Amino acid sequence: MIPETAVTFAGSFLDRADRLRSDEAGMAARLADPSSMVSPFWRGKPLFDETPEGPRLAWLSSGDALIADCPEAPIFMGLDQNGISHFAADVSYIAPPDQEPADFIDERTLDLSQSRKFIDLRTIMGEIDHRDAGIAAAAKGIFEWRNTHRFCSNCGHENRVCHAGWRFDCPGCGRQHFPRTDPVVIMLVLDGDRVLLGRQSVWPERMYSLLAGFMEPGETVEEAVRREVEEESSVVVGEVRYVTSQPWPFPASLMIGCVGKAETTEITIDQHELEDAIWVSRSEVAQALAGQHDRISPARKGAVAQVMLQAWVDGTVRGFAND
Repeated sequence: MIPETAVTFAGSFLDRADRLRSDEAGMAARLADPSSMVSPFWRGKPLFDETPEGPRLAWLSSGDALIADCPEAPIFMGLDQNGISHFAADVSYIAPPDQEPADFIDERTLDLSQSRKFIDLRTIMGEIDHRDAGIAAAAKGIFEWRNTHRFCSNCGHENRVCHAGWRFDCPGCGRQHFPRTDPVVIMLVLDGDRVLLGRQSVWPERMYSLLAGFMEPGETVEEAVRREVEEESSVVVGEVRYVTSQPWPFPASLMIGCVGKAETTEITIDQHELEDAIWVSRSEVAQALAGQHDRISPARKGAVAQVMLQAWVDGTVRGFAND
């Protein structure tokens, strides 16, 4: 098993405190409390403080004008160890998507010119502090869900934000809607001391990663691993073990990391899915992770694929006894 602390977007320093979400009056009081903190998001990008130690989530007072003028209800993210409430707010109203938010904000209130910037999570996921990453991923996932599920799928009425931002209620038919998460399996497929890597044509040059794919209704995780690997590479997988998971808010996935034992090794790729697939030795993977391989670059830092490959190289994730 790989510890949560090794996986970007896994975990957070907040107690999500679901027990408090249904208390609308209590939530309003918490939001009005000047000690409560709010993380602003613009077009899905969190606001970060750029510090010498790296980017950290920027937290504003709930009374800040940027938050007070926000037309959308914020999300209650939880309580810290001191009982202080933390929220996230979608402040996309401050600027259209094709212009910079700094042009629309009074810098006497919020400095976006030097120390603070709205930054896409994917571009800095290898640098973001682990304590912030889980909060940012959860908030981004909720905001993405709001954008794509604003209207009731049952009757078409516009939904109302409820349960401290974690649920939509339909005033038309009464149906409740909850944030969706799409499960994705990602596989460390091993043949002894070799791992199966693939690449898609749209990826950066030389980049190879683990095979992955969405689960289908009615599948177990193990079945999804075997199906996806065989569909994409024709390699048959036998035994499957779970090793780790990673929330992946691009837009709303949960990456389920597994290790699988290859029962066959001949590769025939599905050209609609992959540009190439190859068997790579452990020593070559170590070279690639160190940036020293002349043909292979690993998945980006912070992605669960790189975490799993590094754990295999280090011996944290092991193969199968009879290999």
